[in-house]
Amino acid sequence: MTLTGVTKATKPYEGQKPGTSGLRKAVKVFQQENYTENFVQCILSAMEGALHGCTLVVGGDGRFFGKEAVAIIIKMCAANGVRKLLVGQNGILSTPCVSCIIRKYKTAGGIVLTASHNPGGPNADFGIKFNISNGGPAPDGVTNKIYGLSQSISEYKICPDLQCDISKIGTQEYVVDGNPFTVEIVDSVKDYVEYMKEIFDFGAIKDLLHGAGGQPPLKVLINSMHGVTGPYVRRIFLEELGASEDCVVNIVPLEDFGGHHPDPNLTYAADLVNALKAGDYGFGAAFDGDGDRNMILGHKAFFVTPSDSVAVIADNTDCIPYFKKNGVKGLARSMPTGCSIDRVAAKKNVEVFEVPTGWKYFGNLMDAGRLSICGEESFGTGSDHIREKDGIWAVLAWLSILGVKKTTVEKALHNHWQTYGRNFFTRYDYENCEADPCNAMMAELDALSNDPSMIGKELSHGSKTYKVAKVDNFEYKDPIDGAVAKKQGVRILMSDGSRVVFRLSGTGSSGATVRLYIESYESDPSTYAKDAQEMLKPLVEIALQLSKLRERTGRQEPTVIT
Repeated sequence: MTLTGVTKATKPYEGQKPGTSGLRKAVKVFQQENYTENFVQCILSAMEGALHGCTLVVGGDGRFFGKEAVAIIIKMCAANGVRKLLVGQNGILSTPCVSCIIRKYKTAGGIVLTASHNPGGPNADFGIKFNISNGGPAPDGVTNKIYGLSQSISEYKICPDLQCDISKIGTQEYVVDGNPFTVEIVDSVKDYVEYMKEIFDFGAIKDLLHGAGGQPPLKVLINSMHGVTGPYVRRIFLEELGASEDCVVNIVPLEDFGGHHPDPNLTYAADLVNALKAGDYGFGAAFDGDGDRNMILGHKAFFVTPSDSVAVIADNTDCIPYFKKNGVKGLARSMPTGCSIDRVAAKKNVEVFEVPTGWKYFGNLMDAGRLSICGEESFGTGSDHIREKDGIWAVLAWLSILGVKKTTVEKALHNHWQTYGRNFFTRYDYENCEADPCNAMMAELDALSNDPSMIGKELSHGSKTYKVAKVDNFEYKDPIDGAVAKKQGVRILMSDGSRVVFRLSGTGSSGATVRLYIESYESDPSTYAKDAQEMLKPLVEIALQLSKLRERTGRQEPTVIT
């Protein structure tokens, strides 16, 4: 089929600046005339010399407006000289799978259609993210270029007559302006599942679930929250591992995620928490909309903080064939994440890195061979098998550990704390706040980093007193390319190792989301079984009073506590 591309005039839209994981806005914003086209053109233009004749991956989490966006991207790639697209069937590809396919087929990158854990539907959110050739989110240099182009864009290229059926697996060939253009619709889960079977011992996990060697079977409950992981969960847990149908729920992807917030935490995955509390299941997990986040629960809904989860995985790499083969080169966490993994790195005598929030900061370290396992407190866990956090990978890692160690989730955590001590950790989210007061609050907190009277100052609540050792606004210099990321969050570090961190999130689509992180390390075994909120309450109150957060936001309680 011979087609012709056209150039259409357009005007810039304000605010097309990608955040930590792409551009996220309300669906109605993306539906504005030329809004999506503008941003896609800026992504393609930012590729410059690598664009013509390249192969790109396209897919997303199945949320509302996804199929329309895929159609626009196909037409625009055709007119911009892209040689081939690998598109997930029906536009479905989890974010980890996009990274997997980019790396497996050595493509020039991929366009991911997701707003991750944000709600979906016509009155909710949409997002577009660009991943580079290593499979990871575009670094600051690329996203800054995209944003710069968006401020001056005057035209975009599109092939309006190109029609592509994305519902059927197979290859569709076109000729656009005399150049061949191929769209290959691929099985959304095949490449990813094959890779997981290389990384993990599926036979051992199957034995764990069904009971083998005299061990009782482990009954699991996996909740996809009507996000993109549904088809992956069906293929892996039902078909490959032979779990029963009652072990999986909400595995049909829905454009509005069933009207729920697809964020795997104790608030938004309350149905999973309640099901685990009943005591019928020994292991539970939930995933977010695009499949890169996860929550792990044990019997009776024993909660594993993401900070502890990545530390336990890092401490038990001998249970996972991938690491037994490749070794562990280094460990890392995002700055707000609890420091449990630092203690594992010290024991294993490997490098540990503290990076800004955003998975893209791990990519350079992985590509340089200095990082193997990393995590973020925002329920993201992963390794150098791809360049994205990976929810299903984290669950399979946990099941591998439980199977080899013949233990439970709760016992695994208590054993970990007995070895390393416990980093009590919590996060308070204040979502969709008015932006100006939040910006003013952050400016006042930032000023504390230049106030010498803060050093040595004692902060008290009730019978608990902390002494300030350092205040700063976290800055990161990439050890590989020297790039500097400034003002990544105000940290108040106490002399006993406790921490308070304040950040404005970059993953919301509107307003401001304030995140408050509280961490306290305890080496006294008598404290390990205590409730984290109870242990951290004095430091939480100190943080709220110091920041005047309640007064600034008008919120007496956070939207979410994890």
